[in-house]
Amino acid sequence: MSTFSAKGLRKNFGQVEALAGVDIEIRHGEFYGLLGPNGAGKTTLLRILSGILAPDEGSLQFLGKEVARWKPSPALGVVPQEMALYEMLTARQNLALFGCLHGMSGTEYSRRMDVVLEAVGLEGRRDGRAKTFSTGMKRRLNLAVGLLHDPEVLLLDEPTVGVDPQSRVKIFSLLEQLHAEGKTIIYTTHYMEEAERLCQRIGIIDHGKLIAEGSLSELLSKVELPRSVRVYSAVDVEYPLDIPLAASTKGADYSDFVPQESQHLGALVSGIEKSGLPYDRIEIIGPNLETLFLQLTGKELRD
Repeated sequence: MSTFSAKGLRKNFGQVEALAGVDIEIRHGEFYGLLGPNGAGKTTLLRILSGILAPDEGSLQFLGKEVARWKPSPALGVVPQEMALYEMLTARQNLALFGCLHGMSGTEYSRRMDVVLEAVGLEGRRDGRAKTFSTGMKRRLNLAVGLLHDPEVLLLDEPTVGVDPQSRVKIFSLLEQLHAEGKTIIYTTHYMEEAERLCQRIGIIDHGKLIAEGSLSELLSKVELPRSVRVYSAVDVEYPLDIPLAASTKGADYSDFVPQESQHLGALVSGIEKSGLPYDRIEIIGPNLETLFLQLTGKELRD
């Protein structure tokens, strides 16, 4: 069964076309990553999937039912990019307020607040005011709010923006646990390594259109992407100019070589070895999600 099934989603804001006919299907129980440059339509699509925003055209089904207008669903938890917190309230008071909006009450409600605070690592700060929290702590409390009513489906819009490494690891660990428990997770991010680590399937959206979709291996197999040769050496070495390269970069203990289109990788490695210059090891670096993303969406800066 599909969690979400959408066809022909279109949304305009004045003269700006935010979505230009998106078809998307998100399977039950999968971890789906949604990537795209700034202004590509990611947040607009998430708002439509949550039912908060109505499309101008197209249809949307959630758990097999047509979504016609917004209404709270106990099956859906939304964690927005903007902090949805009341700064003057404590962590537990924030949860209490949002719990009331979900109609939660009683002993089970109180127990659930303690469960999610522990899950995000804030049980020791339950009585601390949100305004005193670091960005990472606020992000974790924001996530706790979305988890409070134990939803079946989670929509997360860039939940790790500006957080410290410890908070990022905590969020990753929790999301992986929730996914293992069977929850469907839709996740937007600008951090390619997050999508590579977490997501079973990835959709890339640009200019309001879904331009590529699949598992990481499927996406990388769809386009011809350059590979490079990385040479590690304990000494600083200048490699001869007769080794044909399109580009090269140097780090503290390595050099990266990107061969010209006509240059076979094997020949390039042979040329480095025949040069007689010292090296510790040679690695062939394959394409990754970042190189794919840049090839599909371009490298120009977006605002």
